[in-house]
Amino acid sequence: MKDKLSGQVDLTRLLDPASAPGLIADPGLRSALVARDATAACAILGSPSFHDPDEQRALRASGPAAALLTSWQKNGADLAARIGGSYALAIVDARRECVFLAVDRFAIETLCYRADDSALSFSDRADCVPGRGDQLDPQAIFDYLYFHMIPAPRTVFDGVRRLPAAHALLVDRQGAREIRHWPLRFDEQHRLPFEASRDRFRKLILDGVAAQVDGHQRVGAFLSGGTDSSTVAGMLGQVTGQPTPAYSIGFAAEGYDEMEYARIAAKHFGCQHHEYYVTPADLLDSIPAVAQHHDQPFGNSSALPAYYCARIAQADGCTKMLAGDGGDELFGGNSRYATQRLFEYYHAVPPGLRRLIEPLCTDDSVLRRIPGLRQATGYVRHSRVPMPDRLQSFNLLMQLDPAKVLNADFLARIDLGEPSKHMQATWGECRAPSLINRMLAYDWR
Repeated sequence: MKDKLSGQVDLTRLLDPASAPGLIADPGLRSALVARDATAACAILGSPSFHDPDEQRALRASGPAAALLTSWQKNGADLAARIGGSYALAIVDARRECVFLAVDRFAIETLCYRADDSALSFSDRADCVPGRGDQLDPQAIFDYLYFHMIPAPRTVFDGVRRLPAAHALLVDRQGAREIRHWPLRFDEQHRLPFEASRDRFRKLILDGVAAQVDGHQRVGAFLSGGTDSSTVAGMLGQVTGQPTPAYSIGFAAEGYDEMEYARIAAKHFGCQHHEYYVTPADLLDSIPAVAQHHDQPFGNSSALPAYYCARIAQADGCTKMLAGDGGDELFGGNSRYATQRLFEYYHAVPPGLRRLIEPLCTDDSVLRRIPGLRQATGYVRHSRVPMPDRLQSFNLLMQLDPAKVLNADFLARIDLGEPSKHMQATWGECRAPSLINRMLAYDWR
């Protein structure tokens, strides 16, 4: 797979007042959207939008790269706080003697980079960062086995970092430093009445779907039959005024096939429903193509059936597909948010009483043999683990024991506690009073 945005900036030239102006003529940026003026150049990937109406009008008139460059000249690194949407951007500025990289609030578009004293290289794909070596990062491999993905800022490649969501990278004479451009703040004091919240919620989804449809003749929807994908499919039909082209994947395995739910939703919203049943042979055949698409390991098995769903939609003329992924994490819809709230009640028990209770709930406690009390001891054992480590209480790798899964040489090169440190740091970024908002902020990363 090829990248869509990349660059390699000679920092020695950029930081030399005599050669920096000449660098802008050929700044080393590669993208379909590039703009430059006398002192700076900007490359952009995605669909950014300005919060300020005047700047948004300028974006529509001149294009995103030129509009972002104009705003950069006025606002500098504060530019990222002025824009929303999905984007990855790179700016090389000879006057300020700096390079600025940024990704959107949820890292829908990504940027990976490597930096040393003489050069900064970057790409939207970790495997395409110019000058990277083939050496893999053993800690990243362990993190993948632990999380089933590699959390930023690591990548699977040694020396290559990925910008976390809502972050920018500024490289200047002071060195390279990552900056959060969107602070995690939750307003828990001003609650709207239910009716107003309901109407606002529906408008948010409707406006979001409408924004994605803009510029495309045929947009389809992944339809599993769940609340999120069904809502998006219904809203898509409302926005276009046409039956939604909906695509569903089924499995010929009892207990795993949700096609009947998809049919119910498709009938309710009047969708053009397309069904495909994935076979074991399909899954085996699709692994190489799906693996090639990802720039580093990714362990969500739903990527394989989604690939077939997208292939069918593309053959049907769709140029964009919408899905309900992320709905739970945006609006707190998953049952795990309620479950963790129940566990959190235990921490209101006075510490002295907890010290008396917990020794009675060990593995060999006689109470665990008594029906009813066994469940109570299980609640205590699980609840006493603080957040966010409690979210990984049943982590498969740790339950199997890394020493029994991985060889000693590999274990000597990694920190078994690194995933926990990463979770704690991520959890600490949000100071919201309520548990659910802290969990939402954690899940966004």
